[in-house]
Amino acid sequence: MLKSIITSAFLCGLAMVGFAQKKPAFVPFINQQHQWVDSVFNSLTPKERIGQLFLVRAHTNLGQKYIDSVATVIQKEQLGGLVVFQGGPVRHVDMFNRYQKLAKVPLLMTFDGEWGLGMRLPDSTQSFPYQMTLGAIQDNSLIYDMGRDVAKDFLRIGMHFNFAPVVDINNNPKNPVINFRSFGDNKENVARKSKAYMDGMVDGGIIASLKHFPGHGDTDVDSHHDLPQLNFSKKRLEELEMYPFKELIKQGAPAVMVAHMNIPALDNTPNMPSSISRKVVTDLLRNELGFKGLAVTDAMDMKGVKKFFPNGEADVMAIEAGHDLLEVSENSARAIDLVEKAIKSGRIKQAELDARVKRVLAAKYWLGLNNYRPTNRNGLVEDLNRPATKSLIQRMADASVTVLKSNKRIQSFDPQQETAVVSIGVDKAQDFEKGLGLQLTQGTNYYIKGSETQEELDSLLKVVRDHKQIILAIHDNRSRPRSELDVKEPVKKFIDKIAGRRTVTVMFTNPYAINSVDVARSASIILAYQNDDFMQRAALKVLLKQIKSTGKLPVTVSKEFAYGKGI
Repeated sequence: MLKSIITSAFLCGLAMVGFAQKKPAFVPFINQQHQWVDSVFNSLTPKERIGQLFLVRAHTNLGQKYIDSVATVIQKEQLGGLVVFQGGPVRHVDMFNRYQKLAKVPLLMTFDGEWGLGMRLPDSTQSFPYQMTLGAIQDNSLIYDMGRDVAKDFLRIGMHFNFAPVVDINNNPKNPVINFRSFGDNKENVARKSKAYMDGMVDGGIIASLKHFPGHGDTDVDSHHDLPQLNFSKKRLEELEMYPFKELIKQGAPAVMVAHMNIPALDNTPNMPSSISRKVVTDLLRNELGFKGLAVTDAMDMKGVKKFFPNGEADVMAIEAGHDLLEVSENSARAIDLVEKAIKSGRIKQAELDARVKRVLAAKYWLGLNNYRPTNRNGLVEDLNRPATKSLIQRMADASVTVLKSNKRIQSFDPQQETAVVSIGVDKAQDFEKGLGLQLTQGTNYYIKGSETQEELDSLLKVVRDHKQIILAIHDNRSRPRSELDVKEPVKKFIDKIAGRRTVTVMFTNPYAINSVDVARSASIILAYQNDDFMQRAALKVLLKQIKSTGKLPVTVSKEFAYGKGI
């Protein structure tokens, strides 16, 4: 019955909304009445309507038993969609196709893909540069193009909704959870780049979500593990943290994810997370800022929300607060029962809940899920590794490299001269060293793993200083670049002594890491933000004068190296 309703509603609605051409503006669309939405809504039981507001966790790297258990939940509870985590792309497509068969209403597939599919599916998919790296780019059209490419990947694999961009302003260098995931510490730059990324994804046909409202950039606590507190005035929050949200809401932001933070200036209830506060979600986000898109919680299994509101109470409060979608409830069956009881008791208004269910259904209609077809797994890996995307990633990397201090030593760098290449944090040649080695006629490589004694480093220092040119390459080989380099004190002293007037220092690190080693005396500093192969190739091009660096620092790391610095 439902499938025939879907088909007929689709046929009569197709000409009206023009899905064959450019999609209509998302926010007005989901707040309008649609025949398909009403038909589906009327076919659902009260419990199934509540279920449309819940997104369940899905993996393919935890074994078949886990995949089967999620299938049982979807079939029994008829939830709105998935939050997709780690696994492999082909396995994911098989899982999606299976789960979609079990759903009366096509599932909404959501994903944390801040730097593309590679954020959760690092094997067989491509990763774009981190947002902090992109913060250095001066040509925002590259970021728009990235959004279009991310959308293409999402639709190819069968996903619809990206929890990106991060629009948090990273104004705390020690932030343990945002940091390199932010475009930087300048609110205008963050807003411009977030808009480019958002627009690219939406124009590409998927839903983008701003996060983490009202701004997670100045915290020193990770809300995955505890409840951070923001003790700022509302005025400060409005002028700084909320600035990108306000600007992008005005420009049609489809969705906003609300963070788990305690913000007394917005809601002084003790230990109240912003994510489940009606004062934050309805009074501030909806009424004051005029947001009419989808309001989404951060993951409801995080300690930042469940620590003080356990046993499903947080889920009820999230609905009560005004959310359209709840991400990863600890126990969705329990939550649905509790929400149903809250409706019967009058705690949650039936009319409010129905309006949210219809918004979620309208989002599915905007995505074309009323005409859902299974995803074809043939040629999937090839399609997700397009040469054009690799080219775009390299162009973005090239455009982000930032030269700090003077570029005179780079200009005078001569591959024919005797050169010492000293690499910190690796024990063999990476792409940078390999590429440089092909150009040098008298180059010698030295690798500092970090376990060397003071005596060994002193001896090496003498050898290196005998060379006319020194390239000091500092690699942060960790999967996520941190604000502090993981180097021992003897190595720090070695870096300090070697970073002199003959040295070009090349840093494949988080920009804040400049403060954890003394490289300021180097003749030139090339900052490449992360240790990926595309960044190493980009830095090499700058050193060899094949391209001119155009990147500017997206954050202030010191008085000498402030926001906007770059030669």
